[in-house]
Amino acid sequence: MNLKIVDMLDTNEENVEKTVPKSEDTNLDHAKASNKSTKEAEKEAEITADKAVEEVEQSVAEDAENEAEIEDNSVDYASMSLEDLVALLQKIISNNPVHRVKNQVENIKSAFNKKFGALLAEKKRIFLEEGGNSIDFQFSSPVKITYNQLLSDYKKQRDSYYKNLENQLNDNLEKRLQVIEQLKDLIENAEPATMYKQFKELQNTWSTIGPVSKTKYNDTWKIYHHHVERFYDLLHLSNDFRELDFKNNLEKKLAIITQAEALVDAKDINVAFKELQELHKIWKEEIGPVARDVREEVWGKFSEATKKIHDRRHDYFKEQRSKNQDIIEEKLQVVAKLNAYDTSKNKTHRDWQRSMKEVEEIRQEYFKAGKLPYSKSEEIWQQFKKATKKFNSAKNLFYREEKKEQQENLRNKQALLEKAISLKDSEDWDSTTEIFKKIQSDWKKIGHVPRKFSDAIWKEFKNTCNFYFDRLHNQKNAISKEQQDIVDAKKAFLESLKEIASPTKEVVLQAMEDWKNLGVLPRNVRHLEGKFNKQIDNLLEGLNVSKEEVEMLKFTNLIDGLLANGDVRRLDSEQLSVRKKIDEIVREMQQLENNLGFFSNAKDDNPLVVNVKNSIDAFKRDLKVWKKKLKYIKKLDY
Repeated sequence: MNLKIVDMLDTNEENVEKTVPKSEDTNLDHAKASNKSTKEAEKEAEITADKAVEEVEQSVAEDAENEAEIEDNSVDYASMSLEDLVALLQKIISNNPVHRVKNQVENIKSAFNKKFGALLAEKKRIFLEEGGNSIDFQFSSPVKITYNQLLSDYKKQRDSYYKNLENQLNDNLEKRLQVIEQLKDLIENAEPATMYKQFKELQNTWSTIGPVSKTKYNDTWKIYHHHVERFYDLLHLSNDFRELDFKNNLEKKLAIITQAEALVDAKDINVAFKELQELHKIWKEEIGPVARDVREEVWGKFSEATKKIHDRRHDYFKEQRSKNQDIIEEKLQVVAKLNAYDTSKNKTHRDWQRSMKEVEEIRQEYFKAGKLPYSKSEEIWQQFKKATKKFNSAKNLFYREEKKEQQENLRNKQALLEKAISLKDSEDWDSTTEIFKKIQSDWKKIGHVPRKFSDAIWKEFKNTCNFYFDRLHNQKNAISKEQQDIVDAKKAFLESLKEIASPTKEVVLQAMEDWKNLGVLPRNVRHLEGKFNKQIDNLLEGLNVSKEEVEMLKFTNLIDGLLANGDVRRLDSEQLSVRKKIDEIVREMQQLENNLGFFSNAKDDNPLVVNVKNSIDAFKRDLKVWKKKLKYIKKLDY
């Protein structure tokens, strides 16, 4: 179905622009006024309202396709080392959707390329000073290799995402066009007795289809809604249904108008605008049309509220522009504070930690002062970075001396590692376990080691500890002779169950009791419980008892097995599952009972009414069984 959207209207229909009344369903230009005396002021106000609505609807279309970019303006990329930039890049790519981190990745790229370029220039300068030839200069860095690989992976993920997104948007568009075609066919050819039900099914299908391209969103919806209105306008044989829907839709749209009017006075206009976008989306996607004689009036009220919010937002941004100078002055005061900050008395790590906290608080004042357009912020930002760099230079000088302490920390950790390696094969479980706990505690008390050794020594230490504690765990899980006897007995019992040809209820209940009496299985062979439960289920299926009783017997067998094994986690999970099922059944029953309201004028022998009542009765039977299950599990003491 590769039709252009404008081709979706049949040639024998009137043009949409002529048939759709001026309402929420279209941004079409006003029809040529038959009354030439319409005041220019009214016309201008209408156009302004249309433009406000158009802006909101365009933002809804964009939000339907895209998610907002993740921003973090508090990060000072310029002050970070190459290693920290790469670590941050890896964290951002690993922990966030690839399509929402473009700005962060670009900021890291810019900072990394500047720093690496400076490093490369410095290495080349040293190379040339030592007598090297410029043409022979080469420089490779592990951090650069990691950086390039991360960027390559990011680009592959990004390209794959947008390719998949494009395919999904196109698939969704095809599905929406198919619904429109089916709706048109329904209007032309459906049987009066079934067309309303088919129409509701098409509405449900439309609501489950995902987003389409923002360039197609509004046009596709307008065409769909046009045919929805055609359906209601032509639905003469089901006036009760139509009028009820019109009434419900009107109530919902009036409620939305009330919400929109309340947003006009909202404290945060940006939050109000986002909520307004959501109201427009609900108006378009979730609520059908209203009666023809009130469509324009209802849409006019919604448009007017939209215009007021739009105007307030416009005024807000205008006011923000006037505040830029105040923000600039406040940011310059922060820069002055940073330049005046005294670090001459810092002698210890604690002193510098205190200073870093204080400087960070000052830096946050810069960001809290507010945002500026790039053209106004860049010069101040450079001054801010220079002031920050002054502090960082003094800090870095101190920590170069601190590295001597890190070397001592490295020697202490190496000693702990050697001790752990010497004990990892010990079978003196009690004393060795205590020693390992002491080693781990001492390890935590030792400070940082040089970065280039940090990962390697930690990995070796962690693997050594894991090796010992895995051995300890396996030793605790070893099966004793008594436990093995239980395993063998239960395996034999499972085989004997296969010989039961004509089970009775008494035989099955006795089998369940005998299984419990054989003892509790060791944890690592608990899968035998599942095999037993399966065989019991098979035997129960052959009994001449009610379906409800069979289901309860299966359930009690499962729960009794979990209780015997002391599996509290599974018991809690089963109870939660039963509660959720009860809630689900209650919701389904309530929905069906609500649906009966649509058939208030239908006879009791109406097939639809009979079907709904039968479904409610079935749910009531199911609910009774599930409540028995809940009662059974709640009385257990575990």
